[in-house]
Amino acid sequence: MAAILSQGPIFLLSLVFMLGVVVIIHELGHYIAGRVFGAAVESFSVGFGRPIYQRVDKRGTRWRINWIPLGGFVKFVGESQLPGDVGKLESGLVGKPYYQVGVGARSIVSVAGPLANFVLAVGLFALIFMFNGVPDKNNPDNRVTLASVQESSPAEVAGLIAGDVLVSIKGRPIYTATDAKLAVMFATGEELPITVNRSGELHELFVTPIRVVRENDLGQKVPQGTMGVGLVQSISFRSVNPGEAIVLGVHKTGEVFTLTTTMLGRMVTGKEPINSLSGPVAIGDAGRRLFNMTVGNENISFWDGVQAFMWNMVSICAAVSIGIGFFNLLPFPVLDGGHLVFNAYEAVTGKMMPEKVQEVALMAGLCLLLTMFVFITWGDILETGLFNRSAG
Repeated sequence: MAAILSQGPIFLLSLVFMLGVVVIIHELGHYIAGRVFGAAVESFSVGFGRPIYQRVDKRGTRWRINWIPLGGFVKFVGESQLPGDVGKLESGLVGKPYYQVGVGARSIVSVAGPLANFVLAVGLFALIFMFNGVPDKNNPDNRVTLASVQESSPAEVAGLIAGDVLVSIKGRPIYTATDAKLAVMFATGEELPITVNRSGELHELFVTPIRVVRENDLGQKVPQGTMGVGLVQSISFRSVNPGEAIVLGVHKTGEVFTLTTTMLGRMVTGKEPINSLSGPVAIGDAGRRLFNMTVGNENISFWDGVQAFMWNMVSICAAVSIGIGFFNLLPFPVLDGGHLVFNAYEAVTGKMMPEKVQEVALMAGLCLLLTMFVFITWGDILETGLFNRSAG
């Protein structure tokens, strides 16, 4: 615990950087779309609580930087974000009240925030690929090999042996150790067809991963699917031009989005524990641990450590952006997806959802989100090892 507290500034800076960038881009998506349709904006806030700094522009919008640097929001005039907003209408601002913009336009504004998150992820992944290259899939020397197979593990039961080279899992080619880990991580109890190259011959075996609580690559204790093997990889990279980097960024964003929906679907059906979700504490702790593994690593130069830390943070930021974009599309009141449900009701009936119903739905949604936040945060605290004196 002392180790974590002593690195509080690193924890906070990592959290503010990743959540700050992602949330500001999300809210800018809403803001720009709202302005395009002529909506009046009451405020654009970075963070929550009392303002450290604020100014009012010529349209009457308050631009604020608040004391609690966790997220932010944009508030349109007449928009019902929270139960207390229903029926309120701010005056003296340039533009139309939000409800006068039209149901179709409001739906576009709601989607614009998550869409901005996905665009951000594409851009960040593209930067990573452009400056660091991508695995050369055509190089025959690239391989992911089983360095070890644990006794009585699902891998040993299925017939895998040390020295096998992974070719594909569930029909998807394996180019890196990360590819293999992701294919198994959220497949607990699912029989996976795995093709391996054994002494020049292809063999298809069927492995059923089990869930264990273990340390991930950052040292956080998390429940994960595993088949009980140690992996070693040999990878060469090739450079890509900006156009190809963007295409690969779109593809990578789609992969992470699919993984996110798969994980949520498995949690809803009880195949994965709810504490597989991560929140702000886990995000900040990931940055802290990455700092120790890179910049604080005495076996590499300081500059190499800084570069490794920067690119890892960019990668996590992209993943967080996708997660926040996806989460906001869920049909819960308070979230963008909930507003889409209200808009759908209005489009079908020709009238807005009754104010009382909006208030009750928003209050229920807010309570649900707060409950989830507390539950996820407590799980994050346990995973980070906050109460373990030897925590990394």
